[in-house]
Amino acid sequence: MKKTYKNFLLKSLTVAVVLSTASCKKFVEIGAPPTQILFEDAFKTDASAQSTVLGLYANNNGAIGSVGLYSFLSGISADDLQYNATDASYLEFANNAVTNTNSLAANTWQFSYALIKNANNVISGLSSSSTLTPALKNQLLGEAKFIRAFTYFYLVNLYGDVPLPLKDDYAAFENATLPRSPASAVYTQVIADLTEAQNLLPTSYTGTFRGRINKYAACSLLARVYLYQKNYTAAETQATQVIASNVYSLPAPDAAFLNTSNEVIWQIANISGVSLFGSNYVTLATVVPAYTLRNETYQSFESAADLRRSSWTITKTIAGKIYYGINKYKVNTGTGNEYSVALRLAELYLIRAEARAQQGNLGTAKVDLDMVRTRAALPAVSASLTQAQMLSAIEQERKVELFGEWGHRWLDLKRTSRADAVIGAIKPATYKPTAVLYPVPQSQILLNNSLTQNPGY
Repeated sequence: MKKTYKNFLLKSLTVAVVLSTASCKKFVEIGAPPTQILFEDAFKTDASAQSTVLGLYANNNGAIGSVGLYSFLSGISADDLQYNATDASYLEFANNAVTNTNSLAANTWQFSYALIKNANNVISGLSSSSTLTPALKNQLLGEAKFIRAFTYFYLVNLYGDVPLPLKDDYAAFENATLPRSPASAVYTQVIADLTEAQNLLPTSYTGTFRGRINKYAACSLLARVYLYQKNYTAAETQATQVIASNVYSLPAPDAAFLNTSNEVIWQIANISGVSLFGSNYVTLATVVPAYTLRNETYQSFESAADLRRSSWTITKTIAGKIYYGINKYKVNTGTGNEYSVALRLAELYLIRAEARAQQGNLGTAKVDLDMVRTRAALPAVSASLTQAQMLSAIEQERKVELFGEWGHRWLDLKRTSRADAVIGAIKPATYKPTAVLYPVPQSQILLNNSLTQNPGY
């Protein structure tokens, strides 16, 4: 029996990224259908290997483009996004009362593991290949390892202990029956993948737009991971690599999310130039967006002089009710010049500021924090802040800088053990401490009796 690799290619004339969907299955040996190539053949030539890897970037359910699941659900779990529709599955997240049969929680799990499955197949195929140009092979392997790490990062933060399949489809049965691995083991694998990706990836970008992962994207995610793991020295070191590269800069807030922005470290490309963020945050003047900024976050801006408030939010009164629209992305239909930004420079300054503050280096932490504030037209923070005050100021800056992006606020509250105090006060009728982890989908437990459920479900 041979494996076949589905490879549906969709080429953009305007974006130097090929978008495709990819999955691997076993078939009887009658030859591959027209839309498939044998798995063994997918990694024989540079062209076929590159097309296969580019399938991991596809902006659909099973790929890294599951921005809606990671961003919107985490956002409404926290205090930055307000959900304005009536779908019961979304309301469970908004109320921090997710059930183990919630279809969105199940989709998040399922789509994430579909991507991991594909990444495992790619890593296996690339590692076994002896016919590829060495530099290209290294780059593709680095991209696949990054994507696997990125996905496991979100799984471990949303669900806690999770299964850790690392083998290709030849071990499909073994992968399907794995128990949950401790979160510490998942993080160890994430760090290993990102460290390898760093060593394999070039510093330059492939293509016109920053839609392909490079070394600095791996450094950026690794800096975030080390921060979450409280390895502050390593977090500072990784963030410094990105900042000191001088490849990136902080443009005015209005330009930060354009697909040509020099702040972008990695963005998920698409054909239309309309980000999924924009299509959910931006609407006509008389239509309520699916997601808006919660009042608590909007009111937390330091002053009206903050350019992020004037550039990244918009106040709408619809049917007599005030909504604070999110205006980071300006386009919601047709064609535009915006992709879904996944990593950007401002986060790296805030990571390094926090890492430095945690090490007691308040002077250099202040310099990094002020870089972000200066871009927002805010004054520098006081040089007399204590460590606790500096960390509080950094948390506040992350709140008003990263709102609506990739669940940052929800993950920040969880990693700093502040979710109970903050979310519990806002949603006292429905929030419970065990809500910091989403339930393992009951459908997955029925399929794999090695899985256990999170407390509270």
